[in-house]
Amino acid sequence: MGPMTINCPLPTVLVALLSSFAPIGAHAAEELAISNRHLSAIFDQGAGVLTILSKDTDTTFIRDKLSSREPSSARVVEIEHAVFGAGEAIELTYANGRVDQIAAYEDVEFLFLRPTLANTSDRTINLKEVDLLDTALSLGKPVGSLKALGTAGLTAVDGQTGSYMFLALADPATNHGVVGAWLSSDRGSGIVFSGKQQDQATLRARIDYGRLRIAPGEQAEGETFVIGHFKDARRGLEEYADLVAQNYGIKLRPQPAGYCTWYSNPHGGACDQERIIEIAKTAAQELKPYGFDLVQIDDGWQDGKERNGPAKVFERVKPEGQYSDGMKPVADQITDLGLTAGIWWMPFAGDRRAPYFADKQPWFTKKADGTPYHTPWGGTALDLTNPRVRDFVGFLSNRMANEWGYKYFKMDGLWMGTSTKQAYINNGYREDDELGVPGVHDPNITPIEAYRLGLKQVRDSAGDDVFFLGCNVSQNMRSFGATYGLVDAMRVGPDNGAKWDRLVRGPWHSSNRYFLHRRVWYNDPDPLYIRASVPLHHARLICSWIAVSGHLSVCSEWLPELPEERVDMLRRTLPSHDAFARPVDIFENPLAKIWLLQDDRSGVLRNVIGLYNWSDKQSERIDYDLAKLGLDPTKQYVGFDYWSNEFLSPFTAKLAAELEPATCRVLALRELTDHPVLVSTSRHITQGIVDVVHEKWNRQERTLSGTSRLVGGDPYELRFALPASSTSWKLASFEVASDTVTVVSETQKGSFLRVGLSTEQSREIEWTAHFSPE
Repeated sequence: MGPMTINCPLPTVLVALLSSFAPIGAHAAEELAISNRHLSAIFDQGAGVLTILSKDTDTTFIRDKLSSREPSSARVVEIEHAVFGAGEAIELTYANGRVDQIAAYEDVEFLFLRPTLANTSDRTINLKEVDLLDTALSLGKPVGSLKALGTAGLTAVDGQTGSYMFLALADPATNHGVVGAWLSSDRGSGIVFSGKQQDQATLRARIDYGRLRIAPGEQAEGETFVIGHFKDARRGLEEYADLVAQNYGIKLRPQPAGYCTWYSNPHGGACDQERIIEIAKTAAQELKPYGFDLVQIDDGWQDGKERNGPAKVFERVKPEGQYSDGMKPVADQITDLGLTAGIWWMPFAGDRRAPYFADKQPWFTKKADGTPYHTPWGGTALDLTNPRVRDFVGFLSNRMANEWGYKYFKMDGLWMGTSTKQAYINNGYREDDELGVPGVHDPNITPIEAYRLGLKQVRDSAGDDVFFLGCNVSQNMRSFGATYGLVDAMRVGPDNGAKWDRLVRGPWHSSNRYFLHRRVWYNDPDPLYIRASVPLHHARLICSWIAVSGHLSVCSEWLPELPEERVDMLRRTLPSHDAFARPVDIFENPLAKIWLLQDDRSGVLRNVIGLYNWSDKQSERIDYDLAKLGLDPTKQYVGFDYWSNEFLSPFTAKLAAELEPATCRVLALRELTDHPVLVSTSRHITQGIVDVVHEKWNRQERTLSGTSRLVGGDPYELRFALPASSTSWKLASFEVASDTVTVVSETQKGSFLRVGLSTEQSREIEWTAHFSPE
């Protein structure tokens, strides 16, 4: 007898309660409670009601009745998590053997919910999906005024079709809200739904397995879901990403910046073995000193016939193709130039009709009729439950990394490792993607588990010195959470392009998933475009967005023929900063118009504000309270506008700006104090974040000193704001502690001062500005 497939979910932990229920305390003797510094959870056994209270916000955001199938027993237990340490949990056991755990760990601002699934029958069962949570939320505002942010973007609460892995429900006026998200995706694919019942928001969490077999008398631990209430739901999303990083022990490799051949015009696609060296030499000379370090070859180098998508023989090059001399000589030359050689491939896809795969037909997953699982563009799915297939994937990975010398992998079509349909462009939940095809070598391994085994094989075979970029979740979002902890960067959206409607795709997807960047992986929005055919203001906007957000910076321009003005624009994005930026209005606008980047590692707090008009048709006026921006509304601020190259007069309370269609402004802001401050530098669009290492005011000596990183041959300007008071300030002298750096200009106009420096060698320099009363 075969396994018994269960299409309906097991009993849920919580269901939305539409009727009234007993007040807290009515069954005090039967209450079970757990608590930490942030949250309390109380289960009233008599009433079957679970109450969850946030101490940080003083909000009871869940108070709901358990399902009609009451637990057969309930208790509080002490627990120990391998990552999060000691905690306590309410355990609910059901007659069918399932155990649901609601846990609290002392220093974590979320509650953890996890099911342990059981099979008490005499036959193997096959679970396709499991519901964990279905609850009404008390958020203190009419449901119509709330917004939901998930992988489908910003919507009304009942406008989400379902979100993969995370969902935030928040009040745009205050940012107060609930974040519910799947911490793990080891064997199942976590989904979060929102909706409304009467005038309450609802939240539902479900695990899709497609195929989870549990033998008689056995148990299976489910994925972990976390939920919390936050004064600022943006911080809740960021805390969630930090938890993911802790849970998976994520340690990202250094963030690269460079070139991808794919969209280049001319010489796009895979380029060729002569011209790829030409562009590498140009990049090494013109851009490497600024932080450029990558040249990546895209689709078209590999052998095979292009049939239903790319050719898929990655063991070798096309005999008469652009790289007929082989891939190793090219990687060696790129490496000799001091750059990283990158390569594109599809690790989990094959071609059932290709001669190369004629003897490998058993290596493909199969549909119910026994034919290989095939999907548009992706080709034929390799069966990663088969150890021989994983060995084959490892063989390819080792060849490219260690025999050929490619230390950056752009891995496309990753979703094929889950053997699901191509769903491009996939953002909101799709339940028709055929997760769990029946024909696999080992049906006891779930599709998500097989996918993760495949990625682990790629990593282990390539080695620790390879940077892994996943591409791309929009092909099928099953690869979103399933990739947690297994890549350094992830293309979080679809292919973009130089035309405006495609150019904004990257910012839309990356903004809505911003909190994962630098925590779980580096967000890759796809290349930026600065070619001469792109209007100057468009190029400035996309460069500014990349620079302020700090997301992966890759261009796809033919550098040898790029106008100098555009090359210099690219220089001002390099390298990516290593601080954390945040979209301020993420719960207010479908594509955030305001970004805040803050960094205090130089000894002072630097604020960089990116303002973006994403409409190419209409002008935009931004009038925003400083308090909501994240700044002190009682303080005066002075600033510098990067692209207009102008100081901003002191202002308070509100930030106001006018933007023409498809334009931006990048403002460096400093609090106006009783002494001079460094507001901006010319080195980078972030105006000091990447180049100013240290800044200190000495009141007794009336000196402002600092340390800056300069690029040889690149004019460098420091922009200072001086106090506007009855006692005027004047630069008495400016000194640089290096005889190879020249002070080329000193210009003071009122309370604003500019100092220009020049050096022929890239170096870190110390400078001191001496001030005296005028």
